[in-house]
Amino acid sequence: MREIASSEISKAVAYLARKTNYELGSDVLELLKKARLNELSSIGCDVLDKLLDNAQIAKSENMPLCQDCGTAVVFLDIGQDVHIIGGDLYSAVADGVRQGYQEGYLRKSMVCHPFSKRINTKDNTPPIIHTEIVPGEKIKISFMPKGGGAENMSRLVMLKPSTDIHELINAVLTTIQDAGGNPCPPLIIGIGIGATAEKSMQNAKRALLRPAGQPSPDPEVAFLERQILDTVNQLGIGPLGMGGTVTAMAVHAEARPCHFASLPLAINLQCHSARHGEVIL
Repeated sequence: MREIASSEISKAVAYLARKTNYELGSDVLELLKKARLNELSSIGCDVLDKLLDNAQIAKSENMPLCQDCGTAVVFLDIGQDVHIIGGDLYSAVADGVRQGYQEGYLRKSMVCHPFSKRINTKDNTPPIIHTEIVPGEKIKISFMPKGGGAENMSRLVMLKPSTDIHELINAVLTTIQDAGGNPCPPLIIGIGIGATAEKSMQNAKRALLRPAGQPSPDPEVAFLERQILDTVNQLGIGPLGMGGTVTAMAVHAEARPCHFASLPLAINLQCHSARHGEVIL
């Protein structure tokens, strides 16, 4: 049994909150550069040039990539042979979010009483935490600042079990078409297929943690990802909805077994500022 202090968890979360808001990963930058090469619209090219410039300035100046510093979404993969000491796990994560957003001068966006008073919590807590128990004696902390514009365009569709691949792709296309420029394309599209309604939504978001543009290891799912990406990029929405040939940079799908009477399809959109990072303790 390995012991990990809760203070180390707080420290790691605070670091990730700052780093992911200041610095786009090299995987996302490569996709943006590829999008710039493939974009045929002059306006779209201008937008992509500005996004790349913005990423460079944010990193060099330690400034947020976007004014929306997001909901703090935290994935915890906890080894079954880990014992957390010195405090409660979820409180430690919240403390890390609080420290990271205050010390990093990041915008705090969380409100309580969501359907009435909508009072800002002033420290970007509470975080949204997804926990899985895995083999081993380490903790992997994955942090995703999720912007409201892209998150607002998420969809859950309960398809008929007889739905074929073309109908599934059309359901995704309808979501992207309805979203237009609202989620700040070019997008990375997270998709969860199967499981149950709530688990498919979680899988769609977890899929966004995959290195940007990395295909699914399942050949059938990887084929679906390519089909969706090619079809989405025929919509003409383009960078920031200004029109163009690159509406999405990648599709990340996760498929899981489900009840024979069900076919959940979850779609979670990620904007061009696809921020995420991880620390392993």
